[in-house]
Amino acid sequence: MGPEALAQVMRPLADMFQAKDYPDLLVGLGAPDDAAVYRLNAEQAVIETADFFAPVVDDPYTFGAVAAANALSDVYAMGGRPLFAINLAAFPDNLPLDVLSEILRGGAEKVREAGAVIAGGHTITDREPKYGLAVTGIVHPDRIFKKGGARPGDRLVLTKELGTGVITTAHKRGEAEQAHLDAAVAAMSRLNRAASEIAREFDPHAVTDITGFGLLGHGHEMAHLSGARFEIDYETLPWLPGARKYGEAWVFPDGSRRNEDYFGRWVTQARALADWEQRLLHDPQTSGGLLIAVAGDRMESLVEKLRAAGEGAWVIGAVSAGRGEIVVR
Repeated sequence: MGPEALAQVMRPLADMFQAKDYPDLLVGLGAPDDAAVYRLNAEQAVIETADFFAPVVDDPYTFGAVAAANALSDVYAMGGRPLFAINLAAFPDNLPLDVLSEILRGGAEKVREAGAVIAGGHTITDREPKYGLAVTGIVHPDRIFKKGGARPGDRLVLTKELGTGVITTAHKRGEAEQAHLDAAVAAMSRLNRAASEIAREFDPHAVTDITGFGLLGHGHEMAHLSGARFEIDYETLPWLPGARKYGEAWVFPDGSRRNEDYFGRWVTQARALADWEQRLLHDPQTSGGLLIAVAGDRMESLVEKLRAAGEGAWVIGAVSAGRGEIVVR
């Protein structure tokens, strides 16, 4: 669902639950974030999130692994550790059941890689396959990563390359080169576990993961909740192989248009960009990387440690005073 439609759907629920009545719900009723967090005691808080979607690749096992990595990512974006997950699956009754078995196997092996366990699930019959997880994690109540909190002088570090939306759309149309698809699958399948654990060592001021609202959509959310402006250096943005090629050919998923229509009002282009380059900045990502706002004097050490661990690390911009604006330079 696009951001504008989602906002409309949620509007009638805005006053149903008041944050003051649920003091142990640390994240969920106030500022929006990547997952809900509920305090159990002074040392432990539970993270809860759910995510599922239709296939972005043909291979059932790979689809399951990507969907699981995407769902687990919200726990890592909150600075937590996943404990267990519940399968969420919709499946047509005219497809072989071994296809569903492979989807679930791919998801289960990714959950095991995360150090968590599949503890059950729920399935329904639907015309199109869909799969994902409800994930429960844990975090210290005083060490939660949040979208809000970026400060002027912070630098913005991104941990995965961009472009999964256009590449998987090209694949669905039969236009993607295999090498480009393989690179996108490798990125989407990679857990944000190590990136989250390393980021914690550098006391980040704000963190989110880049998913369906794209770089600029999730960047705006961070900037808005931080009372700041994000200045993005276009030349430093990392793109997956083939992403710019498919963008220039206007092989965009529908979500990129919805993202640009909604979030574009907060974006200023301070450099000349082609229409397709502007649209590509709104490309919806699947299982994208973390966007980390970290103090400027800690940025180099963070980048060095991420790269030493085999993680991606690109410094893509800086934070200044503002009210949610995104400036692309």
